[in-house]
Amino acid sequence: MTTRRPAAFLNRETSWLDFNLRVLEEAQDPRNPLLERLRFFCIFHSNLDEFFMVRVASLQGLLEQGDNNPDASGLTPRQQLELIFTRVREVYEASYLLYSGELIPALAKEKIRILQPNQLKPAQEKFIDEYFEREIYPVLTPIAVDESHPFPWLPGLTFNLAVLLQSGKEEVAHMAVVQVPGRLPGIFRLPDSDTLEMYWLNDAVRRRMSSLFPGYHLLEIAGFRLARDSELDLGDEDRYDYVGMLETGLKKRRSAKPIRLEHEAMSPELLLRIQKALEVRGSELFPVRGPLDPRPLLSLVDMPGYEHLRYRPQPPLIPPEFDPERGIFEVLRERDILLHHPYDSFDPVVRFVEAAAEDPDVLAIKQTLYRTSGKGSPVVQSLIRAAESGKQVTVLVELTARFDEERNIGWARDLEEAGAHVLYGLAGLKVHAKITLVVRRESSGICRYVHLGTGNYNERTARLYTDMGLLTAADDFGSDASAFFNTITGYSEPPQFSRLVMAPTGMRDKLMLLIRRESDWARTGQNSEILAKMNSLVDPKIIQELCAAGKSGVKIQLNVRGICCLRPGVPGISDNIRVVSIVDRYLEHSRAFAFGNGGDPEAYLSSADWMPRNLDRRVELMFPIQQADLKEKVLRLLRAQMSDNQKSRVLKPDGTYERVAAGRSDPFRVQERLYQQSLEEQERVRALTPVRFIPIEGRD
Repeated sequence: MTTRRPAAFLNRETSWLDFNLRVLEEAQDPRNPLLERLRFFCIFHSNLDEFFMVRVASLQGLLEQGDNNPDASGLTPRQQLELIFTRVREVYEASYLLYSGELIPALAKEKIRILQPNQLKPAQEKFIDEYFEREIYPVLTPIAVDESHPFPWLPGLTFNLAVLLQSGKEEVAHMAVVQVPGRLPGIFRLPDSDTLEMYWLNDAVRRRMSSLFPGYHLLEIAGFRLARDSELDLGDEDRYDYVGMLETGLKKRRSAKPIRLEHEAMSPELLLRIQKALEVRGSELFPVRGPLDPRPLLSLVDMPGYEHLRYRPQPPLIPPEFDPERGIFEVLRERDILLHHPYDSFDPVVRFVEAAAEDPDVLAIKQTLYRTSGKGSPVVQSLIRAAESGKQVTVLVELTARFDEERNIGWARDLEEAGAHVLYGLAGLKVHAKITLVVRRESSGICRYVHLGTGNYNERTARLYTDMGLLTAADDFGSDASAFFNTITGYSEPPQFSRLVMAPTGMRDKLMLLIRRESDWARTGQNSEILAKMNSLVDPKIIQELCAAGKSGVKIQLNVRGICCLRPGVPGISDNIRVVSIVDRYLEHSRAFAFGNGGDPEAYLSSADWMPRNLDRRVELMFPIQQADLKEKVLRLLRAQMSDNQKSRVLKPDGTYERVAAGRSDPFRVQERLYQQSLEEQERVRALTPVRFIPIEGRD
């Protein structure tokens, strides 16, 4: 019997696959620069890796627990897995047709060649052999597999070569496994050529594989790669050694069960041996006709000298409010500042923390950190200097930020050694809020300065992700920030905030209240509208409220980059709701929401998507933009996002996405337009700024 799907809901997992297909479409689009197409190809496959390690593993876990209940869309975990495996095989085929049929030939035309073994010149063969002896051979470890040698433990996402071999004295074929070194470049340049010629590391190992097995005849060599379950099962039974518990969990992750086996073409005998040894089901086997691990191709994407094959540079701009001759605290005492990265540089945020670390009048710095750029992070280094100088530094480090756990443990310990008070998260909740509080003694008394953001304190990803942040010295934000930190560092009950809205204690209720208020305005014939931008929309209760508001007459426009479980345009259910998704050079990451409010609009920014995990199982913050000009900026941004007709796709009632066409309208690509507006604003302010004549005086 087929399970009926509720009309308002789309399945989460297939919606994510649709998003990743949009990423692949950017790789397929010949209008994009060639190396950017190659980047999208690599991102597409990297996304799939994480999807299997997290989402597919989660569905398989439900089945193993005997839970086959349907989700909001009406699909059971078993049905979802069947759909996933079918669709992934289809997109695999499309991606490798793109790679071999378009990307590789196009790169060759630009004199960038990735050579196959049969394309090598004698001089190149000599170079590879010498490189193998010098750099590769000492690292390799051939491992026999037989009754006395069990199948080796292999980390997830490593490139492995399976070998069938035979000695001259035996008829039976033996098996061995060789892991291709992950610490060496996965693709390397060959010398002595007027073109850029590259060669895969795994092909260099294959070429000299016989040197690892002297006296044996090699019958077959084929590559394979595993994805393992990456979910961490952390209970609360040992919260007093949370770091040790996490480190134990990370060790278990490395040996977790495989949930996908990608493999090159190989004989049924060899594949069966690997499959049995790893206990992988037939449905989890994925034959690959292109590069087994495309990630090394990213080294080509950013190599110097090929600027014409990449997007035109858009250097982040310093907002004109920041006068280099004035201190950042002086500027913030005059007005709030709204930053929109990467159009606006992330440097002011870094400078905010650096200034707090260096200023002798700063008494305390409190910050939440989810992901940073690592030990070299200027934010982390500033916090360390502040702690070493005697300032009170409190940092809540979310150790369980997926795939950054080990890195976070490392620099969290550095902070502790410097004298900072470090909290390693909260029991049962992941802290995803982005907030910094600086407490400073001034002539007027104690002043508090706050930064709130939609994205991480990571100056590297701030060049690639669109995010927004607010810098303010407003008293109500400062008192709320203090109350927030007191709540998460102590045992106090969640306070009644003046401006901040926190999950899991109040954000869902606030959002539903705001949505229902728009319904009330619509029923009285007043201005009612909801504009919202986020990464994912999954929460069933929020979706139901949006549908109810739409039926009341509220015009709802949603920009959902990734997963969207709301099915728009269904007559009588969601026909007043429009959903678009933008995939372009920058990853759309900011969360911004606006409500018409009868003609007196309100705008909010947040660290949270509209998902159960964000609203129920994470500590998140949502905050209003109150300064009139900044509120208008958020509203203009949200409307501009809905007007893109170059990189936008609209979600149709059947769950498919259709690229928005310009038609008779002028082409409008929102990411380029926003950068152009930032340039124009800088020029306007510069033209209005009087020239200052500052004499340089000599020494007495």
